[in-house]
Amino acid sequence: MDIDNERIEYAARHTEILRHPRQHLSTFGITNIYYYLITEPTYSELVGDVNETVIREGRVIAERPKIVTPYYLTRLEGFSYDARQYFEVLLRMHGADTPGLFYTYKNEPKGLNIVSDNWPAVVSKLNVEIDKKGDPLASIIKGQDDLWDVSLLKFIYEITSRSVQSNISQLGSRGLLGMSPGGVPIGARQRIEEMFQQVARGECNPYELEQELNRWGVFEEYQDRFFALVRGKK
Repeated sequence: MDIDNERIEYAARHTEILRHPRQHLSTFGITNIYYYLITEPTYSELVGDVNETVIREGRVIAERPKIVTPYYLTRLEGFSYDARQYFEVLLRMHGADTPGLFYTYKNEPKGLNIVSDNWPAVVSKLNVEIDKKGDPLASIIKGQDDLWDVSLLKFIYEITSRSVQSNISQLGSRGLLGMSPGGVPIGARQRIEEMFQQVARGECNPYELEQELNRWGVFEEYQDRFFALVRGKK
């Protein structure tokens, strides 16, 4: 194992979620999680004990979970060769049409402050502040200063792991994980219908809808409707 991988694994192992969101990720909407990522400054290792704490604040925005299949994943762009090989393995293991969930996130950093206090005292004050605000999704993470983004990624992984069974259960109870003709999950068909409506209202780019239809291999099925919509918007 090289030095960089060792540092990353060390940062992940020493990341603690001190305050978890008190709700699961939303199954049918966007989840907006405000986080406080607490670290001891890197320079404390050089100069000895420093009674200071770094506070990074921001939002992790979790998009609505998307129903996907291994076949769909193999057609996504922006993934490395290794990731694509992994999707191919999923396809062979579970079949092309096995439904699953795909989560996407966006991190919006809000600021960084260094306060003159030790981290347990800072966490205690933050908990009081969060309780006063009554935000059920606010979270506190204790991470590593030089690899704070690794700590944030571990947090994202944990909240996803805590939510996935609830999300699947809710989708399944509505019959959205069942398969429609053509090997497309019912929930994915529903999403396509929503995208048609969003394009009609000007809330979605027609190119995004075209991409989604192509990923499911159903563009020909919808092409007359798609072209009529696009022509109507010109």
